[in-house]
Amino acid sequence: MPDIKSFTMNFGPQHPSAHGVLRLILELEGEVIVRADPHVGLLHRGTEKLAESKPYNQSIGYMDRLDYVSMMSNEHAYVLSIEKLLNIDVPIRAQYIRVMFDEITRILNHLLWLGAHALDIGAMSVFLYAFREREDLMDCYEAVSGTRMHATYYRPGGVAKDLPHIMPKYEQSKWKSKKDIDKLNEAREGSLLDFIEDFTNRFPKCIDEYETLLTDNRIWKQRTVDIGIVSKERALQLGFSGPMLRGSGIAWDLRKKQPYETYKSLDFDIPVGTNGDCYDRYLVRIEEMRQSNKIIKQCIDWLKKNDGDFLSDNNKITPPSRSEVKEDMESLIYHFKLFTEGYCIPKGEVYCAVEHPKGEFGVTLISDGSNKPYRLKMRAPGFPHLAALNEMVSGHMISDVVAVIGTQDIVFGEIDR
Repeated sequence: MPDIKSFTMNFGPQHPSAHGVLRLILELEGEVIVRADPHVGLLHRGTEKLAESKPYNQSIGYMDRLDYVSMMSNEHAYVLSIEKLLNIDVPIRAQYIRVMFDEITRILNHLLWLGAHALDIGAMSVFLYAFREREDLMDCYEAVSGTRMHATYYRPGGVAKDLPHIMPKYEQSKWKSKKDIDKLNEAREGSLLDFIEDFTNRFPKCIDEYETLLTDNRIWKQRTVDIGIVSKERALQLGFSGPMLRGSGIAWDLRKKQPYETYKSLDFDIPVGTNGDCYDRYLVRIEEMRQSNKIIKQCIDWLKKNDGDFLSDNNKITPPSRSEVKEDMESLIYHFKLFTEGYCIPKGEVYCAVEHPKGEFGVTLISDGSNKPYRLKMRAPGFPHLAALNEMVSGHMISDVVAVIGTQDIVFGEIDR
């Protein structure tokens, strides 16, 4: 038998399955991985330090750019930590709007994960299916914030503005006939809530389509079953959270275990895996999309029946209305000071976490009584998962690295920060 030569190779950052800025150094024996060394720092933007040099209210936009697939969930943790230090109440309507958009964000995240994961493994069409639904949810982001991705919609004390009563419509063009445009605009005749409700009615059938393509697909199962197995005990030791932890069989979800906003009054289940392999984590995320759809429906029902404030009336942290700014000199001065100097937060230290689509996303905030954070530290859910990559791929083939990176659902914006 000839000796198999050991050698080292770079996987990424230019590899299409490395999603941008992941660099792995793989030690191989033939095509079997002996060791995988992930390198971080290629995307380092110094977000935490930048946030420490700006007033609290000017750092909300940085949060969207951390995990740029789960924008509003990042904002949520930051805004909650400010509210906890200030000890202010959030109107119940604003809480329901936040929960609804958290779940819309979870579906957005899982759709991109599903499309990219399947594409990496070799299933082309799922990517196109997933992005079809993603487009509708991106329109919801745009309707409330004016932008499709980096929304900066959450505010300490609530949300930036109330839900719109009209949805933007497609206009006729030389590329689409009037019949096509009318079909596209069918769901857009009412308010944003009507549009989201129409989406929640259609979405379960779309998830069935994804499952038809993948769940019992022989090639998909060959590529994911028994790949990257992590036991219950090991998942806890490695600091896993979110679908990575639940895929290993532990029913830990902050929405149930440490409920925030209105989650305690909503009805939903926590999907849990049994084997802790890539296939189980796939099934967990698919079921999470169904549960998120269920939560969004409950939020829509409540928001349609109940009116109220979307932002706290605490004038220390919320700006005066536009009409007041135009008519009252004091309001104009106040508005100017709020957006240039911000507000001072009492001395203290706080940690707030949310059930982010990828796991537990937490923000530690230390205030020294000034208008800027003394220290801001984030707990990125993807970091412990990336740290476990070596353990998950050792003994597998090079092609399995792609499946494991996909199942971890890694976005480097939050890992490198």
